[in-house]
Amino acid sequence: MGSLAFLCCVAFLALDVYFPQISSVKDRKKAVLADIGVSAFWSFMWFVGFCFLANQWQVAKEEDNPLREGGDAARAAITFSFFSIFTWAGQAFLAFQRYKLGADSALFSQDYIDPSQDAAAAPYSAYTSGGDLESPSNTGSYQQPNTEADFDGSAGYQRQDY
Repeated sequence: MGSLAFLCCVAFLALDVYFPQISSVKDRKKAVLADIGVSAFWSFMWFVGFCFLANQWQVAKEEDNPLREGGDAARAAITFSFFSIFTWAGQAFLAFQRYKLGADSALFSQDYIDPSQDAAAAPYSAYTSGGDLESPSNTGSYQQPNTEADFDGSAGYQRQDY
């Protein structure tokens, strides 16, 4: 049981390393839900194992133990299974927190959010030329669009032919 739990732990550690490269929202959600399910399953299995081992330790008779010194290994197995319950339950709790965080953030969002557009940033103001900075009465007014006549050389621009 411990070896299978260890292999699952290594597999989910590899998944955590690979998680940022998963681009599909559905696959990310499946990965986090699988982490919750597997962690809760192993927490339950360690609880059952602890109860079984503790019960067997309680009903065991000293004369049934041929080694007479095997009690340390049994106590270690019971202690390990006891602490594994809380370790896997903690892992399930952290995975659930990640799921809740992802539901509220862009982790599982299917809507595209432009990272350059921050909601906390102030909205952009219109561009004003140097002359408009001196006269606040022109604030909010728009410039006339440039026409082809503005670029024919009459307004100080030179036409570029390529």
